Amino acid sequence: MEAAVFIFSLIDCCALIFLSVYFIITLSDLECDYINARACCSKLNKWVIPELVGQTLATVLMLVSMHWFVFLLNLPVASWNVYRFLKVPMGNMGVFDPTEIHNRGQLKSHMKEAMIKLGFHLLCFFIYLYSMILALIND
Repeated sequence: MEAAVFIFSLIDCCALIFLSVYFIITLSDLECDYINARACCSKLNKWVIPELVGQTLATVLMLVSMHWFVFLLNLPVASWNVYRFLKVPMGNMGVFDPTEIHNRGQLKSHMKEAMIKLGFHLLCFFIYLYSMILALIND
């Protein structure tokens, strides 16, 4: 059972790594003016809810399976994703808004957030991989 938890978490983490890389590439395309702000934000906003669900699912799975260290490691990122989703101002297109993405350095902060999430998910990937191998050896 423990190995199945970490196998599912590993697959979920791979999807979240893919999303982080996609966010970085799309934001860098906007930064270099390869795409316009509206196209960039519509592309990114499509993937905000799947990212939220994936991160929350991994966090809840670790809570239910009583892996406290990994749960506490995932909790701040899941909380940040929920907070960011719930605090979207009325009238905005979503978390990424084309009218505001160039204002107040939001593009740089979104890029920094995506890089931090990529590093976090890579760390989690190796933790899940190690835990999965350990669980398979112990079974």
